Amino acid sequence: MIQHATPSLPEVSQLANRMSEEMGRVIVGKPTQIRMAVTVLLAEGHLLIEDVPGVGKTVLARALGRVIAGEVKRIQFTPDLLPSDVTGVSVFNQSTREFEFKQGGIFAHIVLGDEINRASPKTQSALLEAMAENQVSADGHTYRLSRPFMVIATQNPIEMEGTYPLPEAQRDRFMARITMGYPARQSEVAMLTAQAGGDQLNTVQPVTDAATVEAAIKAIRAVYVAPVINDYIVAISEATRTHPDLRLGASPRASLHLMRASRVVAALAGRDYVIPEDVGSLAVEVLAHRVLPTVEAQVAHREPAGIIASIVASVPTPARG
Repeated sequence: MIQHATPSLPEVSQLANRMSEEMGRVIVGKPTQIRMAVTVLLAEGHLLIEDVPGVGKTVLARALGRVIAGEVKRIQFTPDLLPSDVTGVSVFNQSTREFEFKQGGIFAHIVLGDEINRASPKTQSALLEAMAENQVSADGHTYRLSRPFMVIATQNPIEMEGTYPLPEAQRDRFMARITMGYPARQSEVAMLTAQAGGDQLNTVQPVTDAATVEAAIKAIRAVYVAPVINDYIVAISEATRTHPDLRLGASPRASLHLMRASRVVAALAGRDYVIPEDVGSLAVEVLAHRVLPTVEAQVAHREPAGIIASIVASVPTPARG
């Protein structure tokens, strides 16, 4: 295997910019969502995209897969999808008289789980080991997944017909959640004009490969996180666990994900160290989908995103040393 030299942080930032620009050719007017998708990839995380149908969730996932020349697989989650369809199954080979493992859709660099909450909770849970440990266990054997490995799952709001809410353990595996939102009028007009010439997704070109992305991830791991920043991250997570509007706070995994994503933000800003603003800029996307509001908060229409934003505003920001 060819070993890629670890890139410098300016080179990592340039790579992320190229990826974002290429994706922006087909996802018009959504630079924040594009940047978050790239950030999660470089932070070794998984992304949950939640919104109503038809606003570009799947296009964002497929575009990210195209800009890296890695293997991309799509799993269409349906009520009759089985866990073995996701992870794989052992099949008896008549010629060799032995069982052979047939890989499921999870074996790829980028896995698009489309409409994940239309599958049963049992099938959804088939992703847990893969997302947490980058491996699949089946029939007494463990199979390692590709690196980099990222699950991008799309889901419709649970109020829509035929959907199942994701279990808390599943939601906690996702580093961040974003919503696409309806496009601005000019962006929607531009989309109609572009689509008149055919599927614009086919024009997206790879700007890097999987090995280069993995090398960039290695470089980002070296970004320094001071003890005071770790204390700040934990303070935010602890505040969610005692907040009167929340009956379930952020887990220790949430703190880890917030730290990893903050390192990426620092690297893309050209710094080799994390500052409090890096943490604060990501807190809502990383934490809001993991917490559960109380019944009283729901009745008062206090959304998790707003609660997390208020927590970040209330936790003392460490002074830069």
